[in-house]
Amino acid sequence: MTDSPLVLVTGSTDGIGRETARQLVQQGARVIVHGRSKTKAADAHAELEQMAGQPLPAPVVADLSSLDAVRAMADQVLARDEPLDVLLNNAGIYMRERKLSEDRLEMTMAVNHFAPLLLTHRLLPALRRAAAGRVVNVSSIAHTRGAIDLDDLQLARSFSHYAAYATSKLANVLFTVELAERLGPAVTVNALHPGVVSTKLLTEGFQMEGHDSAAKASQTSVYLALSAEVAGVTGQYFANRTVAPHSPLADDAELRRRFYDVSCEITGVEPVSA
Repeated sequence: MTDSPLVLVTGSTDGIGRETARQLVQQGARVIVHGRSKTKAADAHAELEQMAGQPLPAPVVADLSSLDAVRAMADQVLARDEPLDVLLNNAGIYMRERKLSEDRLEMTMAVNHFAPLLLTHRLLPALRRAAAGRVVNVSSIAHTRGAIDLDDLQLARSFSHYAAYATSKLANVLFTVELAERLGPAVTVNALHPGVVSTKLLTEGFQMEGHDSAAKASQTSVYLALSAEVAGVTGQYFANRTVAPHSPLADDAELRRRFYDVSCEITGVEPVSA
């Protein structure tokens, strides 16, 4: 890592994402804020600049349910023509009803899986230019209850809001392990469970309160983004800044490969060579 690593944090205008951005800035990172709202992104960016005591990169605005919007955001980041040290795929949603995105994708999977997969692939040139690029995917312990039906990734046959969320978080872990194997050590890829926090996602989606603070829930993301202790560590799932067991499905190489290939086809990206 450089003295001032450049870190893009998706969903950094609220909740865990905003607290993560604060902690990254406190540790000297130059954070690119991302949000759906121009006003909220500007507000978060102004707060972080005040904390940093110096100018920070301009924020980016995009609705992650739109693949075209994700592509446009990636192009904005690439146009800055500098190495990206860390891509922190933090943004996520919980849908209590089945809805389709403008790309005809089930909304939970669109935002929680297809968007970060597309964004990661589009930003690989900038990540590869960094001395030690890192991809950090915020998953959830809920991934252990997820299942992947390759013939029904849009959950059209049956929809359960919790099952959809768990499946999208399992998708994060499958993607993490598969991409890590394909990229090798040049760019590391890890996933994590942040904790159980009373964010908008938890209170509105799960209709429950969390027992962890946003500050605590951000620690593992910040650790994976900046710590020298995990330099070179890749393809792992973390909780509380420690490697933790992931779903046995992530050990199924054939499932990972097929899921990765179909996800790349859906998002229109070129798969990284195995």
